[in-house]
Order: sequence, then C-alpha cells, then structure tokens
Amino acid sequence: MDRRKVLLIVAAVIAALGTLLVFLYVRSADNRADQRYHAVKVLRAVKQIAPGETVQAAEAAGKIELGAVTEDQLLPNALSSTSGIAGEVALTTIYPGEQIITSKFGATATASNALTIPKGKLAISINLTDPSRVAGFVNPGDNVAIFVQGSVGGNTNAVGPFSRMLLPNIEVIGVGTTTVVSTTTTDATGASTTEQLPRTLLTIAVDQSQAEKVLFAQGNGELALGLLNKDSLVTKDPGATAQNLFN
Repeated sequence: MDRRKVLLIVAAVIAALGTLLVFLYVRSADNRADQRYHAVKVLRAVKQIAPGETVQAAEAAGKIELGAVTEDQLLPNALSSTSGIAGEVALTTIYPGEQIITSKFGATATASNALTIPKGKLAISINLTDPSRVAGFVNPGDNVAIFVQGSVGGNTNAVGPFSRMLLPNIEVIGVGTTTVVSTTTTDATGASTTEQLPRTLLTIAVDQSQAEKVLFAQGNGELALGLLNKDSLVTKDPGATAQNLFN
C-alpha cells in the first residue's frame, strides 16, 4: 500500500473519531441541560421548623409544602412525601426554603439544642396561636412586646374588656412544638362554632417580676406578641377599653 493511501486511511479514521467525540459531547451537553431544566417535585419548608417539632405538627401549621426544583438542585434523600418520616421529629432547625431530607428527622431531637438563657434571667414558655405570635414570624433571638387582653382590670378607671401592653421589650430564646387544638365559640344565638387552631410554645427570657406578670396574665387573659425591630416605638399607656376605643 502506497503512502498516499495510508495517509487517506489515517485521515478518515481521525475524522471518524472527531465526529464520534463531537457526538458524545453534544449528547452529554443535552443530558446536562435536561438535568438543569427538568423540574422534579420535592417537599420544602416554607416556615421555620424547630428542633423537636413533629412532622405532623409542622404540616398542620402549614410549614411544609410540595414544590419543584431542577434535577441538578435536588438534594440526596430529598422527599416528595412525608410518609417515610411520619411520627418523627426535626433533629435541627429547618429554615424556610430548605428541602425536606430524611437525615434531618429522627426519633428524638439532639441534646445540643439546650437553651441559652441570658445572665440574670430565667426562661418561661407561653402557648400562643398563629395570629398571637405574628403569624409565625417570631423566631429565637427576636425581641417582642407582650400584650394582654382580658375582661377585668385593664386600667384603674374602668372595669370590663381591655387590651393593654404588658411588657415592652422581651427576648424570645426558643420556639417549640406546634399542636392543633379545638376551640369552640358560642354566638349570641347559641350557635356553636368549632375551629382547629395551631398553638405553638414560645420560650422567653424574663426576670422574676416579669415572669410573675406573664404567668398571671396568661392564666387570666389572652397573650399576644408584637414583633419589634430597632426602629419600633413602644411605650406603656392605659390601653384600649370600650370607654376610650374611639378617642
């Protein structure tokens, strides 16, 4: 075989190999593009889930929703259903936007989640509905004003329903489990209405006097929180009653 034929054969082989490599590269790029843009279903946290909070409680409070992510963003062990972790609790804090993965749930929460109580303070817990805890926006480290609503003793000049600020600036140091409770109300006609409302335990840092006020108010009225930022202005006043509501 002469030299020209050998060169032609070599050139043909090189061309074939080049065509094959281009084909394989294009197919690989297509696969990567499919993984990048193909959406898959996955459960995600839409509200913060506290350590020790059960899967059922988190679902009842609307903290877990089914969403979509691209295949290349899907985490290992990510779930599209809670059936595999039913009855388990969060082992660590799960923040809004996180995918729900099996490794963050188990039989019991880890012991490293102990409260850090500021020096000179003690920790007490209050049980609040979602509206009373600012729709779930209150998180550990936040500062809140505590309000109380009751029926007697709102101020020294009136006896009857009232709403008044109890404490102007209290630190929240923990958010606990959420449970669903049934609440039945009766209107003026005697008709009863039953609602299923989630209630969440929040732990706050207070001194002894503040703890006594909060516990008394909780036992004799309804507590509600106001979330503070660095520009919030709060001062103690006589509160709102039927006598001054429209003043």
